[in-house]
Amino acid sequence: SVLFFFVLMGGPAGYVSARFCKLIKEPNQFKTTLLTAVLFPGVCFVVFFYVNMVAWAKNSSSAVPFGTLIVLVLLWFGISLPLIFFGAYLGFKRDTMAVPVATSAIPRQIPPQVWYLSPLTSCIVGGLLPFGAVFVEMFFILSSMWQHRFYYMFGFLGLVFFILLVTCAEITIVLCYLHLCAEDYRWWWRSMFTSGFTAVYMFGYGAYHYFARTHPAAQFDGLSASIYFGYMLILCYAVFVLCGFVGFSCCFTFIRKIYGSIKID
Repeated sequence: SVLFFFVLMGGPAGYVSARFCKLIKEPNQFKTTLLTAVLFPGVCFVVFFYVNMVAWAKNSSSAVPFGTLIVLVLLWFGISLPLIFFGAYLGFKRDTMAVPVATSAIPRQIPPQVWYLSPLTSCIVGGLLPFGAVFVEMFFILSSMWQHRFYYMFGFLGLVFFILLVTCAEITIVLCYLHLCAEDYRWWWRSMFTSGFTAVYMFGYGAYHYFARTHPAAQFDGLSASIYFGYMLILCYAVFVLCGFVGFSCCFTFIRKIYGSIKID
């Protein structure tokens, strides 16, 4: 069902990508649409295929049959890719999103920034608070996935997921406002990496959970490590894209709102 809904969301993904492509005046529309179609699923497929190759080499029963891989590729290129291009076609047909002020073609000089407003510090701080809202629930989720324990708190999981999104939006807006007050206007990628850094903490906690809980034995098992860290990498990559998009879209809405409130006589 997850793959089914992911494939169907290709249309909205292409539409949103096309709208922002027109906003930033990107001349290569085909490149933008193609990256939307292959960047996220492509990375996930490469990691998944590598994990499956290791399982095949070890003659493991956890290996996915080759026919299933063919079905996944057909879903990707046969359904998701056309939907993305169709959504992009609809997005490019729409008018460009209106912004309250015009930007200058000549970039302004950015004054020296204090250390706590550096990009790395912003990412470390911005990812820590959302991770703090979910790390307790991560223990139960990882235990359910890898230690065969029952998980039944789905209502609480939905609440934690909502808190994660709200926290990502709030911390990204606050840090974006601080950067704007310091005359640093480079908020586009920073807003995405600030909230997306939550995935780095999640991957680090997943590594701790593997060595401390799931596989505490001294002997290192290459197959189990490949499966565990491969799927954790896919999961954290998805969390990075999700949280990054939440942070970016909320910052974009916030900046449009505050600059739209400026009255020029």
